[in-house]
Amino acid sequence: MHHLTIRQIIDGLNQKAFSSQEIVLHYLNRINKYDTQLNSFITRTPELALQQAAEADIRREKSDPPLLLGVPIAQKDIFCTEGIKTTCGSKMLEHFIAPYSATVVHNMNKAGVVLLGKTNMDEFAMGSSNETSYYGPVKNPWNTQTVPGGSSGGSAAAVAAKLVPGATGTDTGGSIRQPAALCGITGLKPTYGLVSRYGMIAFASSLDQAGPMAQTAEDCGLLLQSMAGFDPLDSTSIEKPLPYFNAELTHSLKGKTFGLPKEFFQAGLDPSIAKIIDEAIQVFKQLGVNFKEISLPNLVHSVPVYYVVAPAECSSNLSRYDGVRFGHRSDKATDLESLYKLSRAEGFGSEVKRRIMIGTYALSSGYYDAYYLKAQKLRAKIAQDFTLAFKEVDLILSPTAPTTAFNLGEKSTDPLAMYLQDIYTIAVNLAGLAAISLPAGFVNNMPIGVQLIGRHFSECALLNAGHQFQLQTNHHQKTPFGFE
Repeated sequence: MHHLTIRQIIDGLNQKAFSSQEIVLHYLNRINKYDTQLNSFITRTPELALQQAAEADIRREKSDPPLLLGVPIAQKDIFCTEGIKTTCGSKMLEHFIAPYSATVVHNMNKAGVVLLGKTNMDEFAMGSSNETSYYGPVKNPWNTQTVPGGSSGGSAAAVAAKLVPGATGTDTGGSIRQPAALCGITGLKPTYGLVSRYGMIAFASSLDQAGPMAQTAEDCGLLLQSMAGFDPLDSTSIEKPLPYFNAELTHSLKGKTFGLPKEFFQAGLDPSIAKIIDEAIQVFKQLGVNFKEISLPNLVHSVPVYYVVAPAECSSNLSRYDGVRFGHRSDKATDLESLYKLSRAEGFGSEVKRRIMIGTYALSSGYYDAYYLKAQKLRAKIAQDFTLAFKEVDLILSPTAPTTAFNLGEKSTDPLAMYLQDIYTIAVNLAGLAAISLPAGFVNNMPIGVQLIGRHFSECALLNAGHQFQLQTNHHQKTPFGFE
């Protein structure tokens, strides 16, 4: 059962090949059996899942079922879920029970999903390896001595090990696509504003975007269908008619032109990864795609720009965790000032503190113009580069990550090396574009991802390209040894 895609689960439920209760119990048993090896879940919700599954089976008999009725999924623990612990991977929110549900959760509940639990993540989504979580690192199922990527590493590992057929993630600088690549699954980062951020605990508000993670592009389209839509509760939500995201899956790619940004293929890309990417290019060529070298000249600035803008927004967003209103409150404080200092010192981990300090410095008097304002100007130039490129090409192809999954602890003492893990993904967030990572092959039995980048609201085109690629390849069908 666990080898079924979400599309196949929906078909099986519709044809009464199995019930929602049967498939949910199957996944709950797999989580119990395997997650001790991976640590991919922070909170499991077996009682709720079985209750929702029973209700889904009854509902299916009585009416036309909504899109995902009875389909089990997991939510990244960054989404507020009413009545369920929502920690954001931090000690600061260790005991926080959300009093309401995020719009993503609400929308997916309306679509009929069954919640298996909340997945582990880098603390407040800050990290590229899922090692900053207060609840311990997540392990990559392809090699449990390596990282799954971050910050959505718990979701990626759970999908890769087939503990759940699909999960939500969030992407601020690559946190859906990079772990998807490192774990050998498909991950879609939607256009900024397509999916509501209401109830999604904020890291960097102008960059954060929720999206789906699953085995296939088709499954990502099904999940996105249930997640997306205008939300008046989110001021950045875009009021726009929602398409059927999988409407173009079967369209031919013949005659399409994909761009190859020379800045992504210059010195520094591992030759073994370059070989896998070239093999992916050959698959697309066989599908009728033309390729053209393009230039994104300001791409070189994307990492430094991101690590000014994101920490600046993080320092502002995380100022609310002061030990007074909610979250961790120090019991050692003797006055208000010490309450602030001790609560934040005890509640936040080292990476969160590092980014708060960088962001506060960048926003401080005398440095705002030199750092934050300059970064925003460069951000506009990066976005303009993409706008010009998309006048020549339909999509842009690149690697998703510069390496395969690295060993646990290998980069945790070198923040710069960790930050460079997002070198191929960050610019997409700065420009607010859509992008997808697809399993493209293996190097030393570890997965490699290929990234496709599209213009704003190009999700249908990305899913089309991803689906056609996956019809020609089987990388997405592989299961890590020991989790078969």
